[in-house]
Amino acid sequence: MDQRGTLAVIEPAQRTTDRRLALPARIAEPGVIAIARRLDPAVVAGVADALIRGGVGAVEITLDTGTALASIRTLRDRFDESDLLIGAGTVLDAPSAEEAVRAGARFLVTPTFDERVVHAAVDLGVPILPGAFTPTEIHAAWRSGATAVKLFPASAVGPAFVSEMGGPFPEIPLVPTGGVTVEWAADFIIAGAAAVGMGGGLVGTGDPATVEERARYLVASIREARTARADRAARRAGVDRA
Repeated sequence: MDQRGTLAVIEPAQRTTDRRLALPARIAEPGVIAIARRLDPAVVAGVADALIRGGVGAVEITLDTGTALASIRTLRDRFDESDLLIGAGTVLDAPSAEEAVRAGARFLVTPTFDERVVHAAVDLGVPILPGAFTPTEIHAAWRSGATAVKLFPASAVGPAFVSEMGGPFPEIPLVPTGGVTVEWAADFIIAGAAAVGMGGGLVGTGDPATVEERARYLVASIREARTARADRAARRAGVDRA
């Protein structure tokens, strides 16, 4: 299904975690979801352009204003999916999920875990990142078919929590969101996060020059953090073999 395609809803009886969708490359590779909250639709395309120039290829439009769907449609009509993956955030129920996908959203993010919303996303064939805060919620969200789990609010627990969750849940991709700053993002990645979600610290008021500068810095710092994490893992593996 492309950004302008029709929806193919699958019968609930077919739902299974075997149909779990992988984290899209536009999120996984740079390791960032830019969150555009309450931005004027007139400026959202300029922000998206700046994000792309800075190396960020996924933007989440939060569904907490009456203009959110218009912003999603604007981005859908302007950008190719190979350049920009459009998502909808603050998705609170299944009807909102369907509306967002019809408008052009190609991934969904929720602030809390609601199994019905996860199942709706699975039925619609789009990746879903439900919000969770405790180990129980993280595990339940993953078992329900989530693509990855949004750790929210991440600022309340910090990178150490992500590292601890890698023990019992090494297979669950975590995306810390909420209070994550450009400077703090690398610590979450080193701790094991698959990506980070960032709103005000990245998008701010929507000034394109500032957004591009922050995006470039963020993507570079995440790249360096992943290298550091890999080096640390290699050193540990060497110690274990010895």
